[in-house]
Amino acid sequence: MFKIVAKKELNDAVTLLEIQAPFVAKKAQAGQFIIFRVDQYSERVPLTIADYDREKGTITIIFQKVGLSTKMLGEKKVGEYIKDFVGPLGIATEYENMKKVAVVGGGVGCAIAYPQAKALHQLGAEVDVIAGFRDESIVILEEEMKKVSNHFYLMTDNGSKGEKGFVTDKLKALIEEGNQYDAVIAIGPIPMMKFVSLTTKPYGIKTIVSLNPIMIDGTGMCGGCRVTVGGKIKFACVDGPDFDGHEVDFDELMNRNATYKQKEAQYLQTHICRIEQLAKQCIE
Repeated sequence: MFKIVAKKELNDAVTLLEIQAPFVAKKAQAGQFIIFRVDQYSERVPLTIADYDREKGTITIIFQKVGLSTKMLGEKKVGEYIKDFVGPLGIATEYENMKKVAVVGGGVGCAIAYPQAKALHQLGAEVDVIAGFRDESIVILEEEMKKVSNHFYLMTDNGSKGEKGFVTDKLKALIEEGNQYDAVIAIGPIPMMKFVSLTTKPYGIKTIVSLNPIMIDGTGMCGGCRVTVGGKIKFACVDGPDFDGHEVDFDELMNRNATYKQKEAQYLQTHICRIEQLAKQCIE
């Protein structure tokens, strides 16, 4: 069992939890992920590590409450426990020869872009962070990202905060202004990562994306997280989650990720919380 030691609502849909997991914290690195289960009946859900504290023995995760499991996790309170918290899994991001990097985050993907920027900043690299959101109401980690970047650019689709436009607009402008990036790291919705990769490809800039396909065991055994990269099948859990954005088949990935959306929507409508049932019985 793993104890929740801190909780913060970053906006109406996104929650931050700090989990007591000393063995995971001891080995965790930027780019890796964990798999959690809320209880013995829950599905296994992967989440990229947003931060870690080796001294405290904690891992920070940030997640959007969109499916049943993430909604159940979001209902947990400080001092309560979750059943499983396995990790760190996946290959940590490699930063060799990265002296100047643009880190691009989209929406809740900024929770994962942040540790990337932090790691690069600690290594002494020059870091430009471009964070994109639909509007001001869902902006997260703004101050945290400012602290680990040399230049921070906030973009909103409607211009309600920062600059109006998409992250690709700012990225292209920065490249055309003469910024010579050794790499671009993009993390966020699949369409965003796709178009960031399309933006950088004509300039020959190395582009790393963090992929989030459907995943079950996280150890390469089930094959559920397969993605096509450079025309070859890769498994995000053991070969990634970082991949060359110029070689990823994003359209295939989007189609596979949508496989269970209809079934999950139906299950959300019919799900009955066992805790609520028990509480009702006690009252009666």
